Amino acid sequence: MDQPTALRGATVPASAQSPWLLEVEDLHVHFVTTRGVVRAVEGISYKVRPGETVALVGESGCGKSVSALAIMRLLARPAGRIVAGRILFQGRNLLDLPEDEMREIRGRDIAMIFQEPMTSLNPVLTIGFQIMEPLLIHLNLTEEAARARAVELLKMVGIPDPERRLDQYPHQFSGGMRQRVMIAIALSCNPRLIIADEPTTALDVTIQAQILKLMKDLSRDLGIAMVIITHNLGIVARYANRVNVMYAARLAEQGSAADVFAKPLHPYTAGLLRSVPRLDQPRGLKLETIEGLPPNLLDPPPGCRFAPRCLARQDACVAQVPEIVQVEPHRYSACIRAREMAQVGPAGLQLQSANPQPPVRKALDKAQPLMKVHDLKTYFEVGAGVRLFKSAHLEVRAVDGLSFEVFRGETVGLVGESGCGKTTVGRTLLRLEEATAGEMVFEGANVTRAGGQQLKDYRRKIQVIFQDPFSSLNPRMTIGQIIAEPMRVYRLVADRGAARARVAELLTQVGLFEYMAERYPHELSGGQRQRVGIARALAMQPSFIVCDEPVSALDVSIQAQIINLLEELQAKFKLTFLFIAHDLAVVRHISDRVIVMYLGRVMEVADRDTLYAEPLHPYTKALLDAVPIPDPEIEAKREHRVLGGEVPSPLNPPQGCVFHTRCPLASEECKMAIPELREVRPRHFAACIKV
Repeated sequence: MDQPTALRGATVPASAQSPWLLEVEDLHVHFVTTRGVVRAVEGISYKVRPGETVALVGESGCGKSVSALAIMRLLARPAGRIVAGRILFQGRNLLDLPEDEMREIRGRDIAMIFQEPMTSLNPVLTIGFQIMEPLLIHLNLTEEAARARAVELLKMVGIPDPERRLDQYPHQFSGGMRQRVMIAIALSCNPRLIIADEPTTALDVTIQAQILKLMKDLSRDLGIAMVIITHNLGIVARYANRVNVMYAARLAEQGSAADVFAKPLHPYTAGLLRSVPRLDQPRGLKLETIEGLPPNLLDPPPGCRFAPRCLARQDACVAQVPEIVQVEPHRYSACIRAREMAQVGPAGLQLQSANPQPPVRKALDKAQPLMKVHDLKTYFEVGAGVRLFKSAHLEVRAVDGLSFEVFRGETVGLVGESGCGKTTVGRTLLRLEEATAGEMVFEGANVTRAGGQQLKDYRRKIQVIFQDPFSSLNPRMTIGQIIAEPMRVYRLVADRGAARARVAELLTQVGLFEYMAERYPHELSGGQRQRVGIARALAMQPSFIVCDEPVSALDVSIQAQIINLLEELQAKFKLTFLFIAHDLAVVRHISDRVIVMYLGRVMEVADRDTLYAEPLHPYTKALLDAVPIPDPEIEAKREHRVLGGEVPSPLNPPQGCVFHTRCPLASEECKMAIPELREVRPRHFAACIKV
């Protein structure tokens, strides 16, 4: 790649023969707020060739999405302002174009796929209208021709029965299908460039693999260039040609994906790669982390933005801003020790793993399970309108015959795609949902229908850490009030002074400062808010905690901090966890046993090491195959078997084995018989007639 910083200040127009489709030069974006100017993007430069895939990676708030919105000229005005730089697309500076000309390019030549398809699609317009709209506006097609093209696009992105589905609305599509519609809209006018902003963050690993393979294939077949914005390094390793690593509004490193992953030349990149739990490597005692938080862009540090968190920091790092320079051919880094790092590697700068020791197997007392669940069923009745003056009801079998045990001090992982019933299991155990059938026995007592004082005592001993740390905290209460409230309700503290002291103790235990008790949730980062959620759960001195996707909303480095914290607290207070997640690498690290669910039923149960080394059920194998490894060399050699289709509707589950509609091994027998969960090997259970 050409030296990006050499273009700064250039005034000559781009050559018509330039090999680059997109050239971002020294881009600066500011947001003017009541608290000051946020320097969201500072001097980033990168280029994209026709037909290639370039990734922008980094933690939340580093400026990835803002830079993409700047290219599209969709920054919120008047607060968002491009104060310097050029954005050349096919040799034309997009920042000099009048809005009418930019509107013609936007959607026709440059398309954008946003992170959340449900908020990007208009809920009151049909899918067909939303796909046809750019065709009518940009290509001047007739309505008949636009509809025919819309059907063709839906077929292209793998949506069945496209003629009928054109007349449906976004809420009638699943998350994966909605994202496919967004891709269809982006492809509608045959663009030259697609910017995909976290296109698969809200999707399951299997659907994510489908969507990204689709995008990569279309990019290759149609010659479309792609800029993928993500913090998932596995996705970058599998699909990207080149990588731009951003940190705190600036570029930290640039290079080919293979080079950056094999030999990072910036301590931040090395830290990101260390923080990712990997399925292809032995499990360590702890996850690696990047301690601390990114700086506040209202008042960033004067020198290197990463210096306060950097293990290789020197005095000069704090004083001077490092420019991004060429260190090796086609390799660029913004670190004063980059050349030294190129010679000795991360290990030479003492950036290597600090936790090479293997984990110690827990000594669990299996005489009496802490929680025993037998044949648990949780059904929901859903109204389906009125037919002939009689209400018609459909039944969603969210959990259908679940049985498992959890022993004191154990962590049981519960994995599966969205809609499989994981969260409903957690809510039923917490008694936030009523079980339709089955029983739950906690500490020897049946709590399935417990009420009164028994229910109150049970709820004190079983707590929850929610997925979204922001929506689960009351925005009108201080952190201290949030943590103290349950203790005061249950009279676990004598007075306000004792409550304040206990809050300070809990904040310290979860790695926060005591003064944060006076702050409100919006004044904390996502990782800090999740620590508050953990502190609130610990306030009740529970023995069992349901962790419902506790790290899925966090950046990879913060995610590692939270996982390590949970493990430390478990060892210290002898806690027991039910860890609900769809990230199989995280589940492998933290869990002792793993339960795999699909459409309300259990597919497989085994010890962690056994399940990951020798999965028996085809669904478990498909989940593991779909997980990208953050190493381009390994990804290039892997056979990418993508699980087809989507999870069927729980309103109308398939007859027989619920997985047979997507199973590569399915036979006629699978369509008839519901397989029982049986012990295929010692302590290894699977619900499949083929094993």
